Amino acid sequence: MTSARWPVYAALAAGVLVISTASILIRWAQAEGVPSLAIAAWRLTIAALLLAPLVWFKARAEITAMPRATLVLALVSGVFLALHFASWIASLQYTSVASSVALVTTNPIWIALFSVLVLRERMPGLRIGAVGLALAGSGVILWADSGVVGLTTPNPALGNGLALLGSLTVCGYLLIGRKLRRGMSLLAYIGLVYGGAALCLMAAALVSGVALSGYSGVAWLCLAGMALGPQLLGHSAFNYALKHVTPTTIALTVLGEPVGSALLAWLWFGEAIGVVKLAGMALLLGGIFLAARSEPSNPA
Repeated sequence: MTSARWPVYAALAAGVLVISTASILIRWAQAEGVPSLAIAAWRLTIAALLLAPLVWFKARAEITAMPRATLVLALVSGVFLALHFASWIASLQYTSVASSVALVTTNPIWIALFSVLVLRERMPGLRIGAVGLALAGSGVILWADSGVVGLTTPNPALGNGLALLGSLTVCGYLLIGRKLRRGMSLLAYIGLVYGGAALCLMAAALVSGVALSGYSGVAWLCLAGMALGPQLLGHSAFNYALKHVTPTTIALTVLGEPVGSALLAWLWFGEAIGVVKLAGMALLLGGIFLAARSEPSNPA
C-alpha cells in the first residue's frame, strides 16, 4: 500500500462509517410503518433525483457518447443494486441488525470465488487469508447473535436468507462497477446506476401495490437520511474507490459495516454486544487490514 493510496482508503473508511447507519435508519423507517420495498425505492429515488442536476450539467455529454453496450451494462448494474436493497432491507424485518449485516457482507467469498474460477485471476495468499479472517469474523458475529434473535425478531431464518440473497446480488453490482469505472467518470456511473436501480424499485413497488406515501415526518427524515448518507456518500465512496482497488478489497472493507451497525444497534435498540461478538469484530477488522496490505499497486 503506497502513500498515493491514502485518499482511496480514507474514502473507504468514511464510506464504512456512513453506511453503518443504514440499518438503523431502516429499522426506524420500518417502525414508522414504511414498507421495506418502499424504503428501498425511496432511498434510490431520492438519491437519483438529487444527483440528476449534476449529471445533466456535468456528465450529459459523456453519457450520450457512450456505446449502447456500456449503457446496458450500467443498467444491469443498477438491477443488481435494486435486488440487493430490496432483499437486504426486507431482511431487517425478520432478523437482528447484527445477523443481517454480517450475512449481507459475506460477498468477499463470492467475489473471490468468481474472480478465481470464472475470471481466472490469481489470488495472493495474503488476500486469501484476509477473506478467511474477515468471513470468520462475520461467522462469529452471526453465531453470537443467534442466541438472541428469537427474542426480538419474527422469522430469523427468512431474514438471514434474504440477507444472503442481498450479499449475492451486490457481487454483480461491484464486479460490473469495477469494469465500467475504468473508463467512466464517477458522476456518470452513479447517475446511471442509481437511476436505473430507482426505476426498477419504483416499478416493483407500483406493481406490488406498496404504499409510497402517507408516511410520518420522522419516516421521511429517515428516507432522506438514507439517500444523503449511506447512498450518496457511502456507496459513492465505494464506487470512487472501484477505479483504484479490486472488488474483493471493496467487499472486504465493507465488512467493517457489521462493527458499526452492531454498536449502533446496541445503543439504539438494546441488541447486546458480548465478548464473543467483540472477538468477531476484531477478526473482521484484521481481515480488512490484511486486504489493504495485499492490494496490488496497479490492480487490473
